[in-house]
Amino acid sequence: MKVEDAMNKGVISINVDTPPTEAFQKMYREGVRRLFVMDDAGEPMGVVSYSDIIGVLGTIKPSAKDAVSLQITDIMSEEVITISANNGIEDAANLMLRADISGLLVLEDDKPVGVITKTDICRMVAAELLVPV
Repeated sequence: MKVEDAMNKGVISINVDTPPTEAFQKMYREGVRRLFVMDDAGEPMGVVSYSDIIGVLGTIKPSAKDAVSLQITDIMSEEVITISANNGIEDAANLMLRADISGLLVLEDDKPVGVITKTDICRMVAAELLVPV
């Protein structure tokens, strides 16, 4: 089975200029736990997770000057680990385990086309293992 068979099509992302509070709101609206941070040309610059944002915003008082000056680049992970849509889901699982991450940006012809997460892989494995009685 290939990554493209299990991935979520489309990439939910934010621009590098998006404030962390807006990023958090977008995660909530979209029901996701990570956003890819893109530059103005649409190239991935980083990834920010729900726990990254909560970890930082949870320590700042809402009226604090620091909350206003905080940038997404201050809290995002700069390393974006990617995988090709044509790779097997086993490759994706191994890559996530080795990197200790829960999601990968999926590329096709060097362009972002989706995201695959540990949850997606678990669903695919469960679907293969569960046989109706």
